[in-house]
Amino acid sequence: MDRAISVLEILAKRGEVGVSEVAAEIEVHKSTAFRLLGALEARDLVEQAGERGKYRLSFGIVRLAGAVAGGLDLTQQSHPVLEVLAEKIGETVNIATLESHHAVNLHQVRGPGSVAAHNWVGRLTPLHATSSGKVLLAHMDRKERARVLAETGLKKSTPNTVTSKKRLEGELEEVLRRGYAVTLNEYEVGLHAMAAAVRNQSGEVVAAISASGPEYRYTEERMHEFAPLLIEGAEEISHRLGHLG
Repeated sequence: MDRAISVLEILAKRGEVGVSEVAAEIEVHKSTAFRLLGALEARDLVEQAGERGKYRLSFGIVRLAGAVAGGLDLTQQSHPVLEVLAEKIGETVNIATLESHHAVNLHQVRGPGSVAAHNWVGRLTPLHATSSGKVLLAHMDRKERARVLAETGLKKSTPNTVTSKKRLEGELEEVLRRGYAVTLNEYEVGLHAMAAAVRNQSGEVVAAISASGPEYRYTEERMHEFAPLLIEGAEEISHRLGHLG
């Protein structure tokens, strides 16, 4: 079994490989390598590339990979990472995805300093006024983003809510440049938050993790200080979802 897996890894790395090359790589006789490739071919995991005697991965690998990816639950995969972040940052940490024209929080972990924090799970929040929403907007196709914002409008939640399209676009460019979004009293007065993007196996942004807390404690300076930690957490969840970038 170990040798068969090694063969699959060789093909994944090199693309097309002959029997002799496989035998040399895993240090077995050519006949053994041929039998291994034959067994994998019978299971549709490898196939012969034309008549050149070389082998490559087949569609059976895609079927297996799809089964794994489909079974990965975003909440389950993110939970241990959110726990670590909540402990280190000391504030409430959430993971949110796009739901129609809103960001919806799927899971939340409270830090030691956020005992009285809101429960954001299941709550729909405006994209333009939240850190998670800004991350999701920033990674949208420009035409799709324009359509969503045209349909929802830039409603004012607090005096600090960004309601200018030009200013919002500038902020979204900044999100892409530095890798995280920050909101200061934009959704609720006294609430600060920052968020970073989570990617799936294909590299698409499918969620955002955020850390939020009260203005008096979770200052803008502290958020920028913790930003690398949040980005690292987002990358760890992305890795758990199959993203290798």
